[in-house]
Amino acid sequence: MNTTPVRPVQTIILALFVIGLIALALGGYLTPLSRLVLNPVVSAQTWLSVRFQALQNAIAAPQDLARLRQRNSEMEVEVSRMQTEIIVLKQQISETRVLSALVDFARVQPENRYLAATVIGRDPSPFLEYVIINRGSDDGLRRGMPVVTQQGLVGRIAAVTADAARVQLITDPASNINVKLEPSRAQAVIRGEVSGEISLAMIPQSAPVEIGDLILTSGLGGNYPTNILIGQITGVRRRETDLFQNASVQPVVDFNQLEIVLIITNFRPIDISPFVPTPSAP
Repeated sequence: MNTTPVRPVQTIILALFVIGLIALALGGYLTPLSRLVLNPVVSAQTWLSVRFQALQNAIAAPQDLARLRQRNSEMEVEVSRMQTEIIVLKQQISETRVLSALVDFARVQPENRYLAATVIGRDPSPFLEYVIINRGSDDGLRRGMPVVTQQGLVGRIAAVTADAARVQLITDPASNINVKLEPSRAQAVIRGEVSGEISLAMIPQSAPVEIGDLILTSGLGGNYPTNILIGQITGVRRRETDLFQNASVQPVVDFNQLEIVLIITNFRPIDISPFVPTPSAP
């Protein structure tokens, strides 16, 4: 009994079926069917992908947050360091400008010898006007030496230790300085006030004093060299019944901003008190 081979026939039928499917697919006849079959698969895959990504982000979030916090701390430290550097650079620029101005001032006054010093402290008393500088007797400083800036007169050395000195400002209530006015050349006295200001007293009634006149040291009394600028007259008080005129003064030095000063080291104050006559006893 003869049997027909089954496998070749099945192969041919399967091949024809596959070719038919390919032809239908290429012709676009299977698109609705493919959508019907594939859409649920794609939706399920998308849902699983989103949930997996969310789970992965949830697992990685604490690590990312820790890294961000660490990076933020590092950035804050770097910003603080840069801000400190900026402040230091600004201070250096400011000190360089002050020193440059002081050098220019010293060149204009070649007859004097100067020593620069830094202000390192202020007297806390509201009734005294002093500053402390970082130079002392080891640097050749002596009591009575004048102290100036590039603007004008600051005061004089009142007390000295080995490595520091106290400067009495011209605004101190105990300060009295013989001065002259320009352009009138009239003699007067600058006095410190408890308020931290200075005033002009003992101006002769006959002196033609005007607002804007300059005030310079006269050298009388032997406590200061001549021609150091102090300030400018801002107001005049004149009464016929008074022996002298008085005036308000705007100093050229900003005493609240003192940082670096110059000490005139080749000036020695002269004590003229033995030559001042004293009233004789009756």
